[in-house]
Parts: sequence; C-alpha cells; structure tokens
Amino acid sequence: MQAAASAADNARNQEVADLLVGAVDLHCHSGPAAMPRILDHHEAMMDCAAARFRALVYKDHFYLGTPHALLLEKLFPDTGVQLFSGIALNNASGGINPHAVDHAAKIGAKIVWMPTLSADNHIKQIAGQAKTFPKTAQKMLDPIPLSALDANGKLTDATKQVLDLIAEADIILAGGHLPASELLIVFEEAGRRGVRKMIVNHPTYIVGATDDDIRELVKLGVYMEHSICMFVEGRAKKYGPDKLAHLIAVAGVDRTLLCSDLGLVGSPRPVDGYREIVKTLLDLQMPAADIRKLISSNAAALLDLDAAPAPSAVN
Repeated sequence: MQAAASAADNARNQEVADLLVGAVDLHCHSGPAAMPRILDHHEAMMDCAAARFRALVYKDHFYLGTPHALLLEKLFPDTGVQLFSGIALNNASGGINPHAVDHAAKIGAKIVWMPTLSADNHIKQIAGQAKTFPKTAQKMLDPIPLSALDANGKLTDATKQVLDLIAEADIILAGGHLPASELLIVFEEAGRRGVRKMIVNHPTYIVGATDDDIRELVKLGVYMEHSICMFVEGRAKKYGPDKLAHLIAVAGVDRTLLCSDLGLVGSPRPVDGYREIVKTLLDLQMPAADIRKLISSNAAALLDLDAAPAPSAVN
C-alpha cells in the first residue's frame, strides 16, 4: 500500500510539473524591495527556469523593474524564461504620472499598475489591518492618497493621458488597489481610448469587487487576476478551494489569470505556490486545457507571447 501511495504521489507530481511547463507569472514580488522578500529577482528567475516557465513579470510597489529584467535576461540568456516588468503609479513614481508611464513604455515596460500602496482605497482598507499587512523594512514617508477620480467623481486629466499612453504602447493596464467602483469607470474609459489589455488585481481583496462587479468588468474585456498567495498555505491565505472554483466560474476560464503575488515573508516561493495551486485545480477536477489557460496562455497573450512556441514537457 505504501508503494502504491508513493507511485500515486509521483504520478501527481509529474502531472503538476508537466502543467507548469510554459507557465507565466504576471505578479512576482521578488527583491530588492523596500518590503522584506524571501527571494531576489535572480532567484525567482532561476526557480522559473528549473520549472520551465515561459515568462516572469517582476512587480515592485516603488520602482520600475524593467531595467532589472532586461539586464538579467542578458546576463542569463539560456534560462528559457522571458523577463518583464512595469511601473506602479504610487507616490514614489509621482502618482498617476504620465511622464513616468511614457518613460516606462519607451524602455519596454509591459504593464502599468494603477496606484497600489498609495491608493486612497488601499490606505482606508488596511487601516484595520495594520498589524497583519506587510510593512516596509524601514519606516517610509506616509503615503499621499491617490485616486483616478477628481472631486466630482470624474477621471482626472492625468489618468486619461496615462490611458492614452498605455493604448499607444499596447501594453497592460492593471487596476492596482483602486476600488471596484473606480475601476469600472477607469476600464470603461480605457476601452474607449483603445486600451486592449486590462487586468483587475486580486478583485476580492482590497479592491472589493462583488460577483456582479466581476461580470461587468469581464463584459468590458477585463481579465480577473487572482493571487495564488491567497489560496495556498502561508500568511496571506484567505480562501479555500471552493472560493477559487467559484471565482473562476464567475469570470470564466477565458478571462481568469492565476498569478503568484508571492515573494512575501511567511509564504511559499512563487513557483512552489504554482505547484500547490495546480494540485488544487486538479483536485477540483479542472481539465488540463483549462489549467493551462489559467496559468499560462491567458497571460502569454497579454504579453504578446502567442507567436513564440512554448517549450514542450519532458516525460
């Protein structure tokens, strides 16, 4: 019986490994960073290479990571992992700053996150989570609250200019930590201005999107990006498998992304998080083709990787 169980475990692990070939993580919090991280950008890249991921996107709340990605890809050209990053429009980048977005796009950024830690909504939401929400290693200046809307509830001119720049560059607009009520306005206008690639980050956390909000956003062509960290063991876990299955059903497999949002202290390394979430999806009887969409091909399309063949699994 023990041998049979071991064989079954080995078979399941191989199935998971095969499904991870070609995976794409759009949301990796490796370091260096103001917040403590359990791995750096190089280590994250090498973990992805060992698992034969196709691409990795570094996300930092305070700086544009594109130069790091470009240099690491040049220094380690044989990993098989394409590296990307982008800019989060927090105070450190000048807020919702068209000049920062223009520069980021011109040097190859693939994604622009609307305000995260500096979002007015984020500041209000974490007021009651001061003891649990991750902190920077050193005390930083208090954030200046940011919104995409003016005092009259209309999109600011700076936000509109940012949307135009994103559309021109044909890169990804991510909602950051703006509330669902703002995101509906932002993404509707983004679509009108020609933005084709849109993501809501962890819609059920801080953003506060209801099922109806998710359905409305999906109608606008927006993808729902659920953070693996919230479904796997670790300090950020919030939900069980049933919640994951429900959220995938609400948006649909074709409009859902599973990205790690890992690197934080007290949680697994990003690739280990992917291993755990794939096991969960298999336990939920999710077809392999759907799993590949959730962890690979949907994100690959947003990064324009469709034309590049994914590596084949080794049996």
